[in-house]
Amino acid sequence: MKRSNPWLVGVTLAVLSPAAAQAKQPPAPPPASPEAPEGQAKPTAPADQPNEVIVTGTLDHSERDVLSGTSVLSGAELTRNLQPTIGETLARQPGVSATSFGPNASRPILRGFQGDRIRVLTDGIGSIDVSNTSVDHAVVINPLLAERIEVLRGPAALLYGSSAVGGVVNVIDARIPRRVPDKGYSLDAIGTYGSAANERSIGASANVALGNQFVINTNGSYSKTDDLRIPGFALTPARRAEALATSLLPFNPADPDRIDFAGNAAIRGTLPNSASETWTAGVGAALITDGGSLGLSYGHYASLYGVPIRYATQIGQGQESPRIDIVQNRLDLRGEVDTGGGFIETLRLRAGYAAYRQFELEPDGAVATTFLNNGFEGRFEIIQARRGAWLGASGVQFSNREFNVIGDEAFLPRNATAQTGIFTQQQLDFGRFKAEAGARYEWTDLSSRSDIGDLRYFRGDRRFGAFSGAVGASYGVSDAVRFGLNLSRTERAPSAEELFANGSHAGTQAYELGNPDFRLEKSWGLEATLHAHGEGYSFDASAYYNWFSNFISDNQTDQAVCEAAAAPSGRDVDLPCFQLSQGDARYYGFEASGSVKVAQLGNYAINVDALGDYVRATLVGNGPAPRIPPVRVLGGIEAQSDRLSGRIEVEHVFAQNRVAAFETTTRDFTLVNFSAQWQPFADNKTTLTLSANNLFDADARRHASFLKDFAPLAGRDIRVTVRFAL
Repeated sequence: MKRSNPWLVGVTLAVLSPAAAQAKQPPAPPPASPEAPEGQAKPTAPADQPNEVIVTGTLDHSERDVLSGTSVLSGAELTRNLQPTIGETLARQPGVSATSFGPNASRPILRGFQGDRIRVLTDGIGSIDVSNTSVDHAVVINPLLAERIEVLRGPAALLYGSSAVGGVVNVIDARIPRRVPDKGYSLDAIGTYGSAANERSIGASANVALGNQFVINTNGSYSKTDDLRIPGFALTPARRAEALATSLLPFNPADPDRIDFAGNAAIRGTLPNSASETWTAGVGAALITDGGSLGLSYGHYASLYGVPIRYATQIGQGQESPRIDIVQNRLDLRGEVDTGGGFIETLRLRAGYAAYRQFELEPDGAVATTFLNNGFEGRFEIIQARRGAWLGASGVQFSNREFNVIGDEAFLPRNATAQTGIFTQQQLDFGRFKAEAGARYEWTDLSSRSDIGDLRYFRGDRRFGAFSGAVGASYGVSDAVRFGLNLSRTERAPSAEELFANGSHAGTQAYELGNPDFRLEKSWGLEATLHAHGEGYSFDASAYYNWFSNFISDNQTDQAVCEAAAAPSGRDVDLPCFQLSQGDARYYGFEASGSVKVAQLGNYAINVDALGDYVRATLVGNGPAPRIPPVRVLGGIEAQSDRLSGRIEVEHVFAQNRVAAFETTTRDFTLVNFSAQWQPFADNKTTLTLSANNLFDADARRHASFLKDFAPLAGRDIRVTVRFAL
């Protein structure tokens, strides 16, 4: 931490120095189409669109040049797919699924990885919440304010830390302005109504220039939903049968819970305890000069949402209807300096600090459990000037987290995590042939600061040094087609949750038991890519294989194991016992997406597109890894013109019968979605979007969801969205 302070001061002085004081408006990204208004990407036209530029990472790349699988969601496509959570917003991207813990807490799953193997970022810095701790905790990033969302998988993601072994999701917004508005001001506003949850959402971001160098941003959003409408019964047929069979057993007058099992089986049409209310507010400012920029922002996030009930179907099972109350206050800093040449071209600084608290509320409003998380994360990057075929970037990243759980669900001790990483990414670009290498070394200190008298928890420190590296190359067989191959070696330090957990966790309905003696999780990864982009067509595919050693997974074990671990605290173990363990694992699969223009009917281009993904994961010696998404295919046809477009798509998710011993299987389902977008004015600054998701009201359940047997996805959802820009 102390080493980074001179850099921070130096960047600030460089930006404010007289040499950098002449006004400059940094070049805006190229517009997605001639009709697109400032700040808004063009309507989706996968077969003909210019190649997107990936900004997540130390070096900017065009999408086809990145050696690993990537996805970009922006403009009209982002508007069409917008949902209250990041996970559901991205769920139609190749290789992406969602945890779907009800409609309010859904985190992305990339290539079967979730939790502490996925990094969810806001403008390059972590969300600084507790969403990686449990699936019932929401990600504190509001998609309403997103300008674009980038998904990066494979070796390049490791530049953001070993916790990104599965990939990175980066949500880019305008809280810190990047350029001076052409007219001295700009406004982007969006409003949405969704029928499935009676959702009412609105968000806006406005920039105002004070002079020709200083820009102020204000932003805010509000969203309110009722209980979610579902297509049929809340419980799956198997769970309903269990509940009905239990309801026929003799009633025990001594049972204090008096659960109505038949009533549980009969719940249909609406998912109880799934309503929500969320609002955000923020302000930012930036000084933008000839020599770079320096900006600061403050944001407030508040949300109150219900967690769908895991209904009891057998005697002895409990059921709760908790609500979660979240507040986060956050400060962000971004700076960039153009050095004017030499060996170093650009210096970049990004930092964020957040204070987070979460109350888990009983039905009567009493606070059952409190989660407290204060965190800081910062990155400093040095971008090298191109020298012939050689370009590259290097940097340092630091993060610190102080975390505590207080109350009934205190399954973790008070703990702290500090992590420092140094990294580099170097590339040789000979046009047809490109080679790239990256490396990261990371120091991680984790400490359990439990009370001295609490013998349940490990008390002490664990320290890890982890190295990750990757090499890759790609070759363009033509201007349109490029093949790539990369090899990576990764090491990940266990998280505090994996080391120190020892307690009942109602969110996952498990007594969770970690192991403070865990070693580094290590893996080798091999990935092949194909990018083909030409006039009227595009195709992108990735195939990957990962070999893990010391892979950390949770497995159900004998209750006596958890009873022994809980004995020093005198607590009862009233939930199934799940113990984290290490072993070998294999993850492999593929993802592919493509689009082709099949006809031109007057002003309308007719495009056909499709995507598919598959992942197979095995814990060597234990069988299938749990909660792995099954095979999925999606196909669509779209008619597009400058002002009007229409799309219909069909998504089929196959059954998942390859399950861990403690899982249930999941049936297949098919979703049919329709959307239409209209830009009523010639300047295209207003877009009206009408969409119908799950048009035929199918019963759909994501296999990766802990609640899949109790909470299906939304039924038919008619959504109307208006986006306006000035």
